[in-house]
Amino acid sequence: MRLEDYRYIYFLGIGGIGMSAIARWFHAKGFPVWGYDKTRTPLTEALEQEGIIVHYDDDMANLPQEILEDKENTLVILTPAIPAEHSEWNYLKSQGYTIKKRSEVLGIITANAFTIAVAGTHGKTTTSSMVTHLLHHAGVDASAFLGGIATNINSNLLISKGEREQELVVVEADEYDRSFLTLFPDIAIVTSADPDHLDIYGDGEELIRTFQRFMSQIKPGGYLLLNKNTDPRLTAQIQPGVHVISYSLDSGDAHIQNLSIDGRWFKFDVVSPLHNIGSLQLGVPGFHNAENVLAATLAAQILQVPEDQIRSGVESYKGVKRRFEFVYEGNGKVYLDDYAHHPKEIDAFMSSLRALYPNKRIKVIFQPHLFTRTRDFAHEFAESLSKADEVVLLDIYPAREKPIPGVTSAMLLERISCPAKSLISKAEIVDNLALNTDFDVLATVGAGDIDTLVKPIKNILEKV
Repeated sequence: MRLEDYRYIYFLGIGGIGMSAIARWFHAKGFPVWGYDKTRTPLTEALEQEGIIVHYDDDMANLPQEILEDKENTLVILTPAIPAEHSEWNYLKSQGYTIKKRSEVLGIITANAFTIAVAGTHGKTTTSSMVTHLLHHAGVDASAFLGGIATNINSNLLISKGEREQELVVVEADEYDRSFLTLFPDIAIVTSADPDHLDIYGDGEELIRTFQRFMSQIKPGGYLLLNKNTDPRLTAQIQPGVHVISYSLDSGDAHIQNLSIDGRWFKFDVVSPLHNIGSLQLGVPGFHNAENVLAATLAAQILQVPEDQIRSGVESYKGVKRRFEFVYEGNGKVYLDDYAHHPKEIDAFMSSLRALYPNKRIKVIFQPHLFTRTRDFAHEFAESLSKADEVVLLDIYPAREKPIPGVTSAMLLERISCPAKSLISKAEIVDNLALNTDFDVLATVGAGDIDTLVKPIKNILEKV
């Protein structure tokens, strides 16, 4: 399949962070692009401002005339989140349109490129954005497809200028729905492989087997940068000739030394089998972020980015929207927003927050994401959230799922052991917060639609 054989591109679920990056790529390449999404968001509005036509009703009357009249030259791109009963999808299927999943299209785009694929059940968005920034900062021509809005480029997409004989692409390799199996990387980073998406995989063993398959697709002579804290079985199927470098915060072939915290800055030295680098300063705090930038540094070293460029690149990195994002500071309050939706991510977030604010009262507003994930990790969620001084739970964000009897936020609340805890509806949270500002540090946490509360909460805190 060749993408240039198509004239029109239509997206089902265009507002997803990964889908929107591909939509922007096609639009930048000159293709007419349309799309459906269930909900209007700042991201879909941005796509519309860029000239992409988006509609929000599942109605065949909204399908563009060009697509209806030219089936042979239309490519439909689908997100796995589209429900089976979706009428537009069913119509396009019944009429024999070419329909590809987002991951398949990403595989086609990267097929002839030198590919850096960043995989992991958590950490992949931040790490892939760090790799992208280090290369972009150093003037290395590259494209990137990211799973978040990178602050430095204010986008989830970077398009190369075509300066290299072989295009260089950084891509977030998503394990959901086994999407990353369409990728054949030259450099693979695996940040983590903790049990997740068990609605897809069934159990953690199948997740490990799928990660093994992904890692078996690293090209001979390529590199695997593997977090040392992952399951040792992950490397069972690696092809001969692949160079494996283990890394972690405090052990592995590559690790960090002399870590200190100075305000928001994490300062440290990198010990690397490729070349040690001293005196790095990372302004996006968090132990997990220091570990992620270590992996990004290794990738930059493989591509021969000079040490001084890596050092200045790390210092100028500004993060990803909704990843340890500082929203407000003032009136004795600090407010952060974070996308964490897995217990391990919340653990890392809370540990870093405690290191930054050791004697402060921390309040967390958490929106659980998916009924299955809440059910499968209820005990672990409760443990990680209990590290706060106060926890406020919102109802579970269902995303693609139907409710599961007995699986509720109230079930989770019972298990949380912190001194203060409550369950409040999303509609009531802003008014409740206006009456209760007994905290020093506030964090909104979750992967659902909790981000719609960020601006209203910020407005409340500005008036305190």
